[in-house]
Amino acid sequence: MVIAQSNPPNLTPEAATTHFTPDEYRAMEETAQERHEYRNGEILVMPGGSEVHSRITVNITTLLNLALRDTNFQTYNGDLRIWIPDFNHGTYADVLVINGEPEFNGNRTDEILNPLLIIEVLSPSTEGYDRGEKFRKYRSLSSFCEYVLISQTEPYIEQYYKQEDQNNNLWQLQVYDQIEKSVRLHSLNVELPLNEIYRRIKF
Repeated sequence: MVIAQSNPPNLTPEAATTHFTPDEYRAMEETAQERHEYRNGEILVMPGGSEVHSRITVNITTLLNLALRDTNFQTYNGDLRIWIPDFNHGTYADVLVINGEPEFNGNRTDEILNPLLIIEVLSPSTEGYDRGEKFRKYRSLSSFCEYVLISQTEPYIEQYYKQEDQNNNLWQLQVYDQIEKSVRLHSLNVELPLNEIYRRIKF
């Protein structure tokens, strides 16, 4: 069953109870006016972002581009889809960083398999999903080792990063809630000041 805020483009009401193949989803996404997430046959409309959400995302992308310009890391915005094979799931993150060259999904050039760092700016409608199910699915990607969740309503950031252990499944949580502090991104060895992440944001 497709769960969507509105029927995806070119889908009749009858089609809304149909499971779609990944290729059907990809074909639809190439011409859609809004982004959709694919969840093992279901297609969901992704909600649009607020002005504050957009500003924070731009701030972070700018900071990372400047910090990483002479490194092997590459920064991408929310246009590049992440494919999660273990869950037959296609989704988008607000910001992501990879180490080296992107590992594409087959012959696709719009789906990658190897995010290192993923950053999500939280929205009221998706906050629970970003913290729970989406994070669980991201963790199935072997390259993924750091997750940053950013509030858009107050200076508050949660950072999860993978620890080295024999089971390779231990994640450490660190919280930042003071605007004068900086977030240290362990996977990149980079620090981002909260006052720059939240530049021009009025609380």
